[in-house]
Amino acid sequence: MTQIRLTTPLNDDVVEKLRIGQRVLISGKIYTGRDAAHKRLVDLIDQGKELPFDPKGQIIYYVGPTPAKPGKVIGSCGPTTSYRMDPYAPKLYALGLKATIGKGRRSPEVIKAMKQYKGVYLAAIGGAAALIARCIKDAKVIAYPELGPEAIHELVVEDLPVIVVNDTLGGDLYDEGIKIYGVK
Repeated sequence: MTQIRLTTPLNDDVVEKLRIGQRVLISGKIYTGRDAAHKRLVDLIDQGKELPFDPKGQIIYYVGPTPAKPGKVIGSCGPTTSYRMDPYAPKLYALGLKATIGKGRRSPEVIKAMKQYKGVYLAAIGGAAALIARCIKDAKVIAYPELGPEAIHELVVEDLPVIVVNDTLGGDLYDEGIKIYGVK
């Protein structure tokens, strides 16, 4: 299967062509965020305040990277379970967020928001945190440094490997796997 190369920021045309099961290599700037940061972002949205970055066309990677070892850009950088961000994700997709990266299933509400606002969900390989870190060429904290590894980072990535799990048509790779392999 061919790999699709994407460069951020993303637009509707690019995202609408993605289908579940496709392998994707991402290059460009992406942002990190976990539940504590997402709560703060949604609080700002609810208050009508400016966010620390414009989510339009962007990707958020659900990760809390470990500190960088000497001579390295970042430490291990493996995905965290995505459902913890589900209460917040629809509001970010509504503002133009195009993709999130994590592991595990998304809620029906998030899948509905992805269909409505033309977004996708991508899975990174859990357990490959050190390998993923090799794709990160630069990293800096841009918001909430007091959250430590859960602060929002701006990452510059090159060929970050992910798989499309949910597409703009409502496709779900996990559901397809169950249909194909009969495992529940």
